[in-house]
Amino acid sequence: MDGQLIVIEGLDGCGKSTQLERLKNKYGDKARFISFPNYDSASGEIIKQYLTDGFHEENSMTGCYTAAGFYAIDRYISYKTDWEKDYKDGRLIVAARYTSSNAIYQMAKLPKEQWDGFLDWLTDHEFVKFAIPKPALTVFLDMPTEISQQLLSGRYDGDEQKKDIHEKNVAFLQSCRSAAMYAAEKQGWVILPCSADGKPLSVEEVGEKLEKIIEEKIKI
Repeated sequence: MDGQLIVIEGLDGCGKSTQLERLKNKYGDKARFISFPNYDSASGEIIKQYLTDGFHEENSMTGCYTAAGFYAIDRYISYKTDWEKDYKDGRLIVAARYTSSNAIYQMAKLPKEQWDGFLDWLTDHEFVKFAIPKPALTVFLDMPTEISQQLLSGRYDGDEQKKDIHEKNVAFLQSCRSAAMYAAEKQGWVILPCSADGKPLSVEEVGEKLEKIIEEKIKI
């Protein structure tokens, strides 16, 4: 019997990696933990080139679907070479980022009237054509863009040049948040607010809320 896949999703700077580490400490050997993209793979090298604007794609339609292809291939390679056996053996898999990232970051490049078409294409492309596992639960860590920008600046010690092409484009990230809210409603993601009164919640507060959501939805 196949396992279950939980995805922790969110925009840059929302704390996905931190929460993944918290879940590792809580669940330990009860789950397998993975993260995307895999920058150490051959496909990851293509993604790194893309994120440093190596392809200079100006056509939003072309850029949307080609970039989605890069990330989808990275997930496919990771699944087939790393965690497929664990999943098919019934193990719980917890991922930071997944197909949902394509929905957020690539859909935001398109006019809103094309979003449904992109979501349909993406679902078919990754879950049917590539046949990678479909998540049992996707939790979107919702951090307002202005707060996440402050957190990213802190991560890079104020050096804005260290941000990739997505991280430094505030207007694009705001569009990504709108795309995320749309995809969450369409695809049944759980939205977890990560701020209150213009300030980020503590790692512990977010972690406790996340654990509660997981334990209500998934048998561990």
